[in-house]
Amino acid sequence: MISLGLDSGSSMTKAVLFKDDHIIKAKMIPTSISPRKSLEELYLDMINEKERIDVVVTTGYGRNLLEQADFKITEITCHAAGTFFMNPDCNTIIDIGGQDSKVITIDDLGCVTDFLMNDKCAAGTGRFLEMTMKRVESEIDKIDIFVKDAKPAKINSMCAVFAESEIVGLLAQDIPPEDIVLGCVESICQRTAAFAQKLAPVNPKVFFSGGLAQFDVMKQSLARHLRIKEVATDPLCQYTGAIGAAVLGIQKKKR
Repeated sequence: MISLGLDSGSSMTKAVLFKDDHIIKAKMIPTSISPRKSLEELYLDMINEKERIDVVVTTGYGRNLLEQADFKITEITCHAAGTFFMNPDCNTIIDIGGQDSKVITIDDLGCVTDFLMNDKCAAGTGRFLEMTMKRVESEIDKIDIFVKDAKPAKINSMCAVFAESEIVGLLAQDIPPEDIVLGCVESICQRTAAFAQKLAPVNPKVFFSGGLAQFDVMKQSLARHLRIKEVATDPLCQYTGAIGAAVLGIQKKKR
């Protein structure tokens, strides 16, 4: 049985083809000005595979936009299922997305027990860090190299708009750009950890999902602020929601 999971995110639209108990294809594209078109583009790309797709599941902000979807499931539920598939030992999920951050706790079966979402301020999101890297004339995928040997500058603002103004001021004071970027990383991880600790159990086993989970500096900083040895992740961490959607599609179809 083949399932297609589609995650319509604020920054990227992701798709995963899942057959029986393994992933056979994963692809993502930037979410365009029309999330519907991005979803449809990925859907058409995936259904061009030689094997027939039995079930289609959508999740994320635009989950209601694809008419061909058999099921539309919330991103909280899909992130739980995706994490449980990739790392069933974890009981807490921290997802830092392009537009929001989420903390989800799950039980031994991968079912959601509780969650918190912060979608009120962009200063703790991937979009804020992406903006910062552009401001210092670099790219977010180079962040680990960019901040090597840096010392974090203090970022005081809790609002993305004021934080950007603060960054401009620091650059005007000739503060090294790498110190400013590392300061932003520390700021994001500190507020994310404080947010997570409202919900997470003592000594949580954390799975870090989302695009920022690809970067060593983010993983190390988040673990330090959570006061744990390390956070777990996966090379497909950015596809967590899409993987969960595909896994749940198989389960629903079998029922």
